[in-house]
Amino acid sequence: MHSLPDIENLIPGIKRLFSHTIGEPILFSSGLFWILFILFISIYAFIYSRKVQMMLYVTAFSLFFYYQTNGLVFVFLPATALLDFTLAKILHASTNKLHRKILLTYSIVMSVGILACFKYTNFFITTWNDIFSDNFQLYNLILPVGISFYTFQSISYITDVYKGKIKPANSFLQYLFYLSFFPLILAGPIMRAEKFFPQIQSNKRISSTMIYGGLWLVMIGIIKKAVFADYIAQYNNWIFEAPLHFSGFENLMGVLGYGAQIYCDFSGYSDMSIGIASIMGFDLGKNFNLPYQSSNITEFWRRWHISLSSWMRDYIYIPLGGNRTTKFRTYLNYMITMLIAGLWHGASWMFIIWGGLHGLGLVIHKINKPWLDKIPNNFPARFLSWLITFSFVSFLWIFFRSVSMENSIELITRIGSDFSLSYALPFLKARTTWCIFIILIFAFHAVPGKYYDKFKYYFINSPWILKVILFLIVVQLVIQFQTGSVQPFIYFQF
Repeated sequence: MHSLPDIENLIPGIKRLFSHTIGEPILFSSGLFWILFILFISIYAFIYSRKVQMMLYVTAFSLFFYYQTNGLVFVFLPATALLDFTLAKILHASTNKLHRKILLTYSIVMSVGILACFKYTNFFITTWNDIFSDNFQLYNLILPVGISFYTFQSISYITDVYKGKIKPANSFLQYLFYLSFFPLILAGPIMRAEKFFPQIQSNKRISSTMIYGGLWLVMIGIIKKAVFADYIAQYNNWIFEAPLHFSGFENLMGVLGYGAQIYCDFSGYSDMSIGIASIMGFDLGKNFNLPYQSSNITEFWRRWHISLSSWMRDYIYIPLGGNRTTKFRTYLNYMITMLIAGLWHGASWMFIIWGGLHGLGLVIHKINKPWLDKIPNNFPARFLSWLITFSFVSFLWIFFRSVSMENSIELITRIGSDFSLSYALPFLKARTTWCIFIILIFAFHAVPGKYYDKFKYYFINSPWILKVILFLIVVQLVIQFQTGSVQPFIYFQF
């Protein structure tokens, strides 16, 4: 006779719903979230067409969801929303140029100031102590999860109102709904108000294409994150924590593994976020477009974290002058933009170095573009371009992942001084599943994007029984490959 489920095992999950754990969000790939989401969507379906009730309901859920992760510091989000909403209304009504610039500057300074206070205070203190041999005490600050993402949305909103690209939100509720929207709040993508507001105001019904297309993206995202990324992360962590304990070949595999891990981790989260929003009737666009297909570093940044890349272009690179100035200034603008992008990723010199090297790569590509464009567009040339780009991006992941420059130098030195292909066969035998996953991840990049659209189309139009079977297969894969210590989403720390 089968025993009933152990009720005591449910108690920790129920308690988790009504308490908070700082820095530990309810993951989109967790069973707890999906129980919560099913309860949420069952009510949402009945009130979706009543806009005010829908926005109140979703905003309340979003703030509750955000509180679960950050505790009382979640109040900075509605406080930021109230400030933005008020200043945007005043700015839009004003015709005084100086007055408008002051309001814009004040809003941006406040948003960036809150972000800098939480994210960079200890970094600046540590840097000061290292340079001047001082001993200033560090603060016990906990970075609110998602603050970098909603801060960028806040800046884009007030800037677009200032430029006249959009009108201020119709109500404070509408703006708070936008800034706190829970599929976006933890790790993006960064959504522009000009694309989101019309969807709030639209009266169109949620189509089966959006629902099943969203489910497809959720399933793909769960496989990327909970199966691929979490599994291969275990070996990668060993390599980056102690590179000198492994051979050069094993270190190189760890570097390739991290490139695969961070792609599956972040693009998997984006897929789930975009899919959940699609089920709710919102289109968040695309945030990753097979970035490891890129044949140059410029193309890579058009395919990787698209919402961040376009944000950096529109709100930093172009305001600095973009390419509408001298060549030297254009190249400097690239460097400044990428250094800021690096610092945005984390309060560490390693992220700044990573961003700076990407900026240098963009500058080198732009300098050489006139003669690169003259190279015949044949397979050997395309393959060589891809290989150089992939090698460069993979190499820079070392600095992104390493905790210090010493750690990254140890890893690079180990690869250069102790590399032998004789390790390949024993490594394949010892880590067969890991190798298969890595090969699959990069092999998927060899498939043209149009075929993925076809797979999605076939799923949307497939019989319901097939959808159920595929969903159960995904659940079984997660159970089969789940680890004892589930890896958090990498980009939560940003």
